[in-house]
Amino acid sequence: MVKKENKEKTLRKDWYKLDLSAIVYPTLQRRDFSSVYRLSVMLKDEIKPEILQKALDMTLPRFPTYKAAIRKGLFWRYLEPNDRSGPFVQEDVRNPCQPMYFKANNCYLVRVYYFRNRISLEAHHSLGDGTGGMCVLLTMTATYLRLLGAADIQNGGFVLDIEGEPDEEELEDAYMRYANAKVCPPRLEEKTYRVRGTAEPFYTLNIIDGIMSVSEVMAVAKGYHATITEYLNAVLLYALLTKQREEPRVSLRPVKIAMPVNLRRFFPSITLRNFITMIYPGVDPRLGEYTFEEIVEQVHNYMRYHLNEKLLRGDITTNAATQRNPLIRVVPLFIKDYVVKLFYTKIQDRNSSAGLTNMGALKVPDGMKNYIERFDIYMGQPFSRRTNCAIISFGDILTVNFASSIIEADVERYFFRKLVRDGIHVKIESNR
Repeated sequence: MVKKENKEKTLRKDWYKLDLSAIVYPTLQRRDFSSVYRLSVMLKDEIKPEILQKALDMTLPRFPTYKAAIRKGLFWRYLEPNDRSGPFVQEDVRNPCQPMYFKANNCYLVRVYYFRNRISLEAHHSLGDGTGGMCVLLTMTATYLRLLGAADIQNGGFVLDIEGEPDEEELEDAYMRYANAKVCPPRLEEKTYRVRGTAEPFYTLNIIDGIMSVSEVMAVAKGYHATITEYLNAVLLYALLTKQREEPRVSLRPVKIAMPVNLRRFFPSITLRNFITMIYPGVDPRLGEYTFEEIVEQVHNYMRYHLNEKLLRGDITTNAATQRNPLIRVVPLFIKDYVVKLFYTKIQDRNSSAGLTNMGALKVPDGMKNYIERFDIYMGQPFSRRTNCAIISFGDILTVNFASSIIEADVERYFFRKLVRDGIHVKIESNR
């Protein structure tokens, strides 16, 4: 029995088909755009780059779908092991989330930066979502701190054992396990309001961070009978509605937010690959003027209706239907790329006015807490001209990170002004 298990270990497949979400991201790749996100941890002491490089070298082999290169087959793309040297720790840059070209950086789709006391991980979405990326970042950070002498840091949560073998479920395409509803619900979406703005030059990403107290935000959200996520969604919708009202337009359009949902909350899975789906809370100003309280109530009711295992399973099943179709499976990759890109640019990308993701309250092993100040998360450069918003908290520090590829920052200004009017103290940082 033991011999059989050892044999199965040695026969572990060394390549991975892209998961259901990851299939789309390489298709959207262009010279000035890659689906890249950034996760950052701010420590209390200055980073030692040579120790960080050692920690990265020790950590990355534990994550085979991140220590990988993307390859193109006749019908599908896939990930294969990457044994080239690297990736190499770099001093941080002013404009994060720059495009990742598949043959650059020794074919690695991860980058690690440092600046003063901050460590940043950038990853291409083809490898995994924010949960997988956070496991890589925090496992590397724990290894870094141990190398500096912090021997009391235990494994657990986002910190994995770098000496251990990856669990098979960490590497699975979890979508396909749960795409088993008896029906594929249709999606009937309408074109939404898009922010008008002046495009920034190539490689320019505008970052605006708002740092605030979790307890203050929670108290204000409770005053509106909402969760923090519902309240901040409502504030972003309010900012977008304010922006739309100020623009000279022939007609109003619905305002919606593309919000990723971590499916691990609803379906048991420890996958480190993509396992998210999108929901679209919003309001339609053509129906009349909305007070802020009405916006919060609309978001609250939308979340309560859509965030349940049954509807999410149906959404997964709809997404998986095309991949399971035997006729589509044998269509050459260049035709698939053309159809997917056309669908995304003409339909999917027009379903929302902005993006918002909330990783929630991040927990780390007890031994790490005293070394960490806060976290930041950036959704990266938007596919089209708009702003993306990401939220994460640690202890009593909540950060709201905006990333935009347009010069105007009206939406961000309306967003933070509303928080301040509600009594929340906000500290603003920016790369501008």
